[in-house]
Order: sequence, then C-alpha cells, then structure tokens
Amino acid sequence: MVDEMLRAPSPPDALATPRFIVPVLASGGLVAAIMQTIVVPLIPSLPTLLNAAPDDAAWVLTATLLAGAVATPVAGRLGDMFGKRRMMMVSLGLLVVGAVCSALSGSLALMVVGRVLQGAGAGAIPLGISLMKDILPADRQGSAIAFMSSTMGTGAAIGLPASALVAEHADWHLLFWGAGAVGLLALLAVAAVVPESGLRSGGRFDGVGAIGLAVWLAALLLVISKGNAWGWTSPAVLSLAGVFVVVVPLWTVFELRRRSPLVDLRTTVRRPVLVTNCASVLIGFAMYGSVMILPQLLQAPRSTGFGLGQTMLAAGLCMAPSGIVMLFASPLSARLTAARGARTTLMVGATVLGSAFAAATFLMHAVWQIVLIATFTGLGIALAYAAMPTLIMRNVPVGETAAANGLNTLMRSLGTSLSSAIMAVLLADAFVTSGGGMLPTGLGAFRLAYTVAAAAALSGALLCLLLPRERA
Repeated sequence: MVDEMLRAPSPPDALATPRFIVPVLASGGLVAAIMQTIVVPLIPSLPTLLNAAPDDAAWVLTATLLAGAVATPVAGRLGDMFGKRRMMMVSLGLLVVGAVCSALSGSLALMVVGRVLQGAGAGAIPLGISLMKDILPADRQGSAIAFMSSTMGTGAAIGLPASALVAEHADWHLLFWGAGAVGLLALLAVAAVVPESGLRSGGRFDGVGAIGLAVWLAALLLVISKGNAWGWTSPAVLSLAGVFVVVVPLWTVFELRRRSPLVDLRTTVRRPVLVTNCASVLIGFAMYGSVMILPQLLQAPRSTGFGLGQTMLAAGLCMAPSGIVMLFASPLSARLTAARGARTTLMVGATVLGSAFAAATFLMHAVWQIVLIATFTGLGIALAYAAMPTLIMRNVPVGETAAANGLNTLMRSLGTSLSSAIMAVLLADAFVTSGGGMLPTGLGAFRLAYTVAAAAALSGALLCLLLPRERA
C-alpha cells in the first residue's frame, strides 16, 4: 500500500467558515438517513401501490439494504483516493436521481431501481464525517463529528412522522419528490460551501476486491433478510450461505496480497478498530430494536390487551423525541469525549441504551412510557454513534479515514440487518388470530425482544473494556 500522502491546496476559506460547513455536511447526512426510512409507512401498501406480490414488493427494502452495504465502503475508498467532497456530491447526486426514479414509478421495476440508487448514496454520512476531520479546526472537530453522527438516528426519527403524514393524507409519490428536492438543495450547498480535503491516498482502485465484497455481502445480507421468508433450510438460503463461506476466505487472501486493497484488513484487525467495529454491530442491533419494537407496540390494537392503538402518524410523532434528543446530545457527547475520551463516551452510550431497553420490559403500558423509552434510547444512540468515528479515525492512517468510516458504517448496518431478522422472529408470536379475533399473547414476545436488545447494547458496553485507555 502506498502510505505517502499528497496534500493538495485548499481554498483560503477552508478553515474560516466552520459555522456553515458543519450544518451543510450534516444536512447531507440527514438526507441520506431519511432515504433509508422514507418507505416505512408505505410497507403495508406497497403490493397494491406497485401491483406486485408481497414477496416481490419486499425488494423495495432489500435492494436499498444491499446497495448501501456495498456502496458505503466503496465510496469511502474512492473518497480517500479522489476527494471526499467530490464523492459526497456523487453520493448525494445518486440519492436525488434515485428519489426521482421512485417519484416517477408506478411499477416495481422502476421503484427498485430508484431504491438501489438511494442505497448507493448512503456513503454520504461517513464521507461527511471524514471531511470534517480533514478541513475543520481541531477545536471544532469533536462537536462537529458528534453532530454529523447524530444525523443517522435523527433522520430516521424525524423523517418517519413526516413521511407518515404524507402517506396518510397525500399522494405517496410526493414523499420522493420532496426527498429529491431536499437532496438537491443539500448537494448544491455542499458544492457552494464545503472545500475539498487536501488529503489523498495513493494506489489504484481495487475493482476485483469491490466485486468480491459485493458478492459475499449480498449473500450474507440476503440470508439474514430473507431467511424468515424463504426458510432457513431452503435451497436458496443454503446456496447463499455456501457462497458466503467460499468467497470470504478467497476475498480475504486477495485483499491481504494487494498493495492498495479496497479494505486494509491489517488495519481493521488492530484492537481499537476491531473492538469498535464489533461494538458497532451490537449497538446497531440494539438501535434497530427501537425502530421495530416501539412503533409496533404503539400501533397494536387495544383489543390485543397490550397494544396502545395509535395511528401511524401518532406513532411516528411518539418516536420524534428520540431524534430531537440526538441533536441536543451531540454537544454533550463532544464534551464527554474531550473530558474522558471516546472510549468512555461509547461505553456510556451503550450502557444508557441497554438500560433503557431493560427498563422497557416494565414500561410498556402507556404512550408516555414509550415516549420516555424512545427518548433515552435516542440519548444512548447519540452518545455511542458520536464516539465511533473518533475511535476509528484515531487508529487508522490519515489516508484511510473515509474507507475506515465507511466500513464502520457497514458494521452498524450489519447489526441492524441482524436485528431486523431476529426481532421479526421474536415478535412473530405477538399476535395470534383465533376465531376472527386477536388474542393477547404477545406481551411476553415484546418483553423478550426488549431483553435481547438490552443484552446486545450492554454486551457492546462490556466490549469497550477491551479498548485501550486514551488520553482525553
């Protein structure tokens, strides 16, 4: 690998306008996060809206998941090589084009194409974080990175009620027209305000490595996301598992022999990076638990005996405080990191998240209790997510920050994918139909789901003990 860095001149105002750079980059991250959840209110209606079978309509979600998983580390590597600002603009451009395709769609095929493009733009968040590290003054980096990291959860929590409002009261195509317009504004703002990073890494793009990564990631994620629907012992799932088992060792050997690999595996196995990524999987798992469990409990009919009977819009509004607290918690995260180190911040965030889910096993009988749990899970997510990029960037070469952040984002995505599959199994017994009515058998299933999410988050906190102590 070429370690020598080339520093290109930055515009003279590169360090003079952080007050504008930070919100502009964060707006790009917010758009990318919103794109991931914009279709959630439409899920029950997708087969009808797209004139497709339910199993086929599920690809609207799966396609975005696969595209985002592959594109995020690839965009990071390209950003390190050719410019992070440039690749962030490309990512936002893909989001805009994907939103337009979805807005024009009346069939499954065009909708899936649009969702693939939206997933391919997911690299905007790790690219924005790495840009902040490169171009902001040192005293602004902590709070800026924490703020940017919070957009991952904020976009989902704030975008959900907004998309629910549109889905309930207007043409669903407006969701994508609106998202595309916001994405275009973010793209233009990045072009006008954000300077390019002067840091570049050498080497050529590892095309074979990218193909190998795409193959084994697609196989793994399809097994995780489709195992319940297809059957865990079905030929399709077993074949995909076999592809994963065969390709991963071959890809690993190939990457280790490359001078300029797509993923520097020697860096990723360093203890701080490896532990942070493993903790990211666990915390991502727990985070998605709140997205799946809380809205289902809010929207479950009161006739079940445990549901709170809220509308889709009301449930989205109940989740909004989670996103709001993430924004306000980012300065707290920065101060805690400055005083105690990112290791402590990550541990505190994971502990708060796990404790909130543990408390949720008792607090599930009123709307205010769900709002309280959502607020504290938002606080834990904000603290944990803000610490992860700092830990990663402090322990990788300066020319690999975008690629390493992209890989860390991928680890969180793997956690959320695992959570989606496992929570679906745990909650499958929550509603049992008998004689045309709903029997209240699901409270135990919700408690079990909360317990699993709490165990994942607290395991992530314990894993942080393996991180080396750092100077504040």
